[in-house]
Amino acid sequence: MKIRSVEVSVFTYPTRRVSDSAGHSHPGEESQAKMAMLTITTDEGDCGYSFAPPEVVRPHVVNAFFRKVLIGQNPFDRERLWQDLVHWQRGSAHQLTERALSFVEQALWDLIGRKLKMPVHKLLGGFREKVPAYGSTMCGDELKGGLSTPDEFGQFAEKLVARGYQAIKLHTWMPPVAFAPDPKMDIKACAAVREAVGPDIELMLDGYHWYSRSQALTIGKALEKLNFAWFEEPMEEESMASYAWLAENLAIDVIGPESLGGKHHSRADWVKAGACDILRAGANGVGGISPCMKVASLAEAFGMDCEVHGNGAASLAVVGAIRNCRWYERGLLHPFLEYDEPAAYLNSIVDPMDEQGFVHLSDRPGLGEDINFDYIETHTVSRD
Repeated sequence: MKIRSVEVSVFTYPTRRVSDSAGHSHPGEESQAKMAMLTITTDEGDCGYSFAPPEVVRPHVVNAFFRKVLIGQNPFDRERLWQDLVHWQRGSAHQLTERALSFVEQALWDLIGRKLKMPVHKLLGGFREKVPAYGSTMCGDELKGGLSTPDEFGQFAEKLVARGYQAIKLHTWMPPVAFAPDPKMDIKACAAVREAVGPDIELMLDGYHWYSRSQALTIGKALEKLNFAWFEEPMEEESMASYAWLAENLAIDVIGPESLGGKHHSRADWVKAGACDILRAGANGVGGISPCMKVASLAEAFGMDCEVHGNGAASLAVVGAIRNCRWYERGLLHPFLEYDEPAAYLNSIVDPMDEQGFVHLSDRPGLGEDINFDYIETHTVSRD
């Protein structure tokens, strides 16, 4: 079996999510957005697919890296192909980003799973069939009735608990919200949610990412009093020393790094430095499913949990395959949006949740996405 082609189709789909000037998602009027589908095809007719925003995988990336490395190769040599792509990141990391690397690596896993008629989470190890989800909110906003006040965060939290969530993570206010950042408002929102849901629901905070050490410490001490489970990315993650200082001075678990590059290598440095209590990695952000699994194994070797960042098929596959992850991140959620409605290019969502707050792993082969190929074909605007 050899890879015959690597193609990207860009298509449009309707969405009610809009991005503010800083890139944070919020509800908005329905508009047309674009998505890219990567298709890897073998000479035996087997295919693997993955999805990413078009800006992640520009035509130059497909031609200069994906096709150069993959064409003519056996897709089952996935680790070698991934390592070859990593080699090309030297000097080209601004083009072949961690996100782009994740995009192509996920399609390889999907192809292998589809060929073997097995879900990827089983190929990775198959630790569980279901996982509890935490409801991960959108960032705070200035939309009346949305997430514009601490009380509105509390009201939404009550609805999430009624839906079945056993845990909730807040994303509080960030610029360009007029009053953000504001540690006092973050603390008020956290207090309002704790009051609304009571003592038994686990809570986490992922707020503004550029607080000073003293501001982060103030928020962290308040979260300890509110019995929050973890504190996520309150400072610039390039400063590992700041996180080591914060973890030393707080009893609450500090989790990270989330957005820092460097794959499993940088996370090994964080463990050695004592910069976190829980490791963080996502299949979309650290270069793919394989490096995410390496981070999880690293954490397990040090007796640590590894909480997988972000929703979606690839992250869910990793969660389904490892022991040391307590939660699946389901979101982003907002009072004005219905998460359980699939995007137009999917026939169903990949992470349906039951009334007890559990997401069940799919038994579909590959990554388990139920793709509406007819919709994508009809709405494709470019191919490369």
